[in-house]
Amino acid sequence: FFFPPSAWLATSAMALKFVLLVNKQGQTRLARYTDESLSVDERRALEGEVVRKCLARPESSCSFLPHRDYKVVYRRYASLFFLVGIDDSENELATLELIHALVETLDKYFGNVCELDIMFHIEKAHYVIDEMIMDGAVYETNRTNVVSPLQALEAQIAQERA
Repeated sequence: FFFPPSAWLATSAMALKFVLLVNKQGQTRLARYTDESLSVDERRALEGEVVRKCLARPESSCSFLPHRDYKVVYRRYASLFFLVGIDDSENELATLELIHALVETLDKYFGNVCELDIMFHIEKAHYVIDEMIMDGAVYETNRTNVVSPLQALEAQIAQERA
């Protein structure tokens, strides 16, 4: 049987622990954690360690690296690095597909997403991630299903202001 990526991602029970969007200088622009066991200080330390490791790797190296109890899957798009921490038993290639789906969804909403879009519209970027990932599992990968409610909300707000 063949299922399109959105079908198998949406039905797999991935244990995503964190999603980080980081610029080339190592500054975290967005962080979303599903691992509630980490304190704020532990999260800050984890971010620093993972970001340093990923930024130090050459472009020709693999996009997967082990770190503590996680596997970190990352990919660079323009000036942003998308890093996802997963359980040791999870599929790295499915996680790369998720990262690509996330980028495509952000592109659809923002129109070629960039670091400034994330910085100035952080709540909208969080909304997109929250619609795609719930409780550490991939919930939705269809770009239209993720972006439509946000666009409808913006249209309603614009209508109320007029």
